Amino acid sequence: MGTMFLGENLLALLLLALGGALGVGNALAIIRPPLDPETGEPRVVPKGRSGVMAAVGFVVAIWGLASLIKG
Repeated sequence: MGTMFLGENLLALLLLALGGALGVGNALAIIRPPLDPETGEPRVVPKGRSGVMAAVGFVVAIWGLASLIKG
C-alpha cells in the first residue's frame, strides 16, 4: 500500500512534540508569568494547575522519547 505519511514513528513524534510543548510552556508560565498589557505587572498564574500540566507534559514527552528509542 505504500509508506506511511511522515514515517512509522508519527505517533511517538507527536507525543514528544506536544508533551514537550505542554511541559515547557507551563513551566515557563510558573517561572516567568506573562505581563499584563495595561499595568505592566506579571499576571497571577494558577501555580497548582500549571505545575500539574507541566508534569503531565514532561511525562508524555518522556513516553514519546522512550517509544522512539525502543523502536
